Amino acid sequence: MSLLVFLEQHEQAFSPGSLGVLTKAAALDTDVAAVLVGNEELEPLAREAGRYGATTVFTAVDASASPLPGPRIDILAELVRRFPNFDTILFSNSVLAADVAAGLAARLDAGINWDLVDLEFRDGQPLGKQPMLQESELAEVGWRSPQRIALFRAGSFEAVPAATEHEPMVESLTVAFAAHTLAARVIERTLRVDEGPSLADADVIVAGGIGLGSAEGFELAEELAAVLGGTVGATRAAVYKGWYSASAQVGQTGKTVSPKLYVALGISGAVQHKVGMQSSKMIVAINKDPHAPIFEFSDLVVVGDVHTIVPELVELLRKHAG
Repeated sequence: MSLLVFLEQHEQAFSPGSLGVLTKAAALDTDVAAVLVGNEELEPLAREAGRYGATTVFTAVDASASPLPGPRIDILAELVRRFPNFDTILFSNSVLAADVAAGLAARLDAGINWDLVDLEFRDGQPLGKQPMLQESELAEVGWRSPQRIALFRAGSFEAVPAATEHEPMVESLTVAFAAHTLAARVIERTLRVDEGPSLADADVIVAGGIGLGSAEGFELAEELAAVLGGTVGATRAAVYKGWYSASAQVGQTGKTVSPKLYVALGISGAVQHKVGMQSSKMIVAINKDPHAPIFEFSDLVVVGDVHTIVPELVELLRKHAG
């Protein structure tokens, strides 16, 4: 059994999530290869993948100037055809990766498990861990098909270089793309006005809720995020009031995140929000209500008014940084 990891890259930079999946795969003590697709010179990126545990890196030139799922599906399907020992393909969730994983599952008639947060081998077979029942339980999920596809929640694994560095074997692939693949093209790319930094890739998120009191109150969250080198999130209630951008919404109807540090400002901790952030490595909550539900699953709690505490915290952090 061998694992194949899809490494997503944009403008010569890896997606942190895909490197995290590669780190996890390398820790499972099995053969791990990676596949890398792009228009640029991919050799340096392939060498970097070796630092995270890939013993072999397959590179292929994209058929499109913009990253589209079609060429990647063709490349992965051809790779699995040539090397059938790659029976388990791993992805870190993103808009692009989800499309590729779904298309590849259809192409290979492979089983797919998504929203996974962990993977292990049991009796020689891969076993995924998937949150269930509003994140209150972890279900064990498997595959019944010869080919298996796993899509992991972004931020599930930290990207850590291997203890022992080695040079990966780099193999260049030439693939004949399908006619419908070549027919698709990107006409225009426009950045949404409200599109802030990626929550999925952020190591630090400072999120605000109703306790901030107003849209202006989110300036506190922005100041704290800036000094911590993070980005800003928001609860559904705050977004619905128009206090912050919908692209920043964290929770059941927003984004699911797993940063190293999650700072909750004036957030009560309703279950709809909890399911989107409870897998954060460290949760710090500031709320004036000593009985706020968020305190039950936080690592550090501060009872007090965010409008008093956060400015003092920002000042202390700036002094410390200086």
